[in-house]
Amino acid sequence: MAVFKPKYITFDCYGTLINFDMSGAAATIFADRVSAEKMAAFTTDFARYRMDEVLGAFKLYPLVVASALYRTCNKWGVECTQQDCDAVMAACATWGPHPDVPAGLAKVAQEFPLVLLTNSTDELIKNHVPRLGAPIHMTITAEEVGAYKPQMKGFEYMLEKLNCRPDEILHVSSSFRYDLMTAHDLGIKHKAWVARGHEPANPFYGYSEIKDIGGLPAVVGL
Repeated sequence: MAVFKPKYITFDCYGTLINFDMSGAAATIFADRVSAEKMAAFTTDFARYRMDEVLGAFKLYPLVVASALYRTCNKWGVECTQQDCDAVMAACATWGPHPDVPAGLAKVAQEFPLVLLTNSTDELIKNHVPRLGAPIHMTITAEEVGAYKPQMKGFEYMLEKLNCRPDEILHVSSSFRYDLMTAHDLGIKHKAWVARGHEPANPFYGYSEIKDIGGLPAVVGL
């Protein structure tokens, strides 16, 4: 069979490309309030509350993080301050790509335009795009869309802005819950799952599995 050649390769950014370590940031900040043996459960709750927050009415990402953090701390009965929330966002701005990303992206960028669809703000993403090591054709943020993934609106907005059909792109993500389930429901047939350990495999959604971005060129025949 012929290898699919997409019109665009579209990406989730945080977690898939950028080493998005919200759990590590929270663990550092709350080490004086949550015991080491309970920290994994605490940071898991923080992740679950962030997902819940993005399903509601739109607000900028620092407010998503703050609300999720306050809700987590309320559940755990520990103090949370605005300073803690600001510290998480400050850490976020410092993160760079996974080691496999620059070379893998640079190779596919020679043949295909790369697009980011990210649950970020216009200002925050400016810290991360230059660190990816490859030219990015277009970056679409949740702030621009007015909605977060896994809501469909961002994908619909992206397809309209790119003037292409769902079956003309390859969407790449390490998350089923934020990206690949929604992509599947919208008829995006060509998907790549980066198995970074965030979630278990789920073959129902139809994708090419790669261990890192270094495996992406082979998916598109490079």
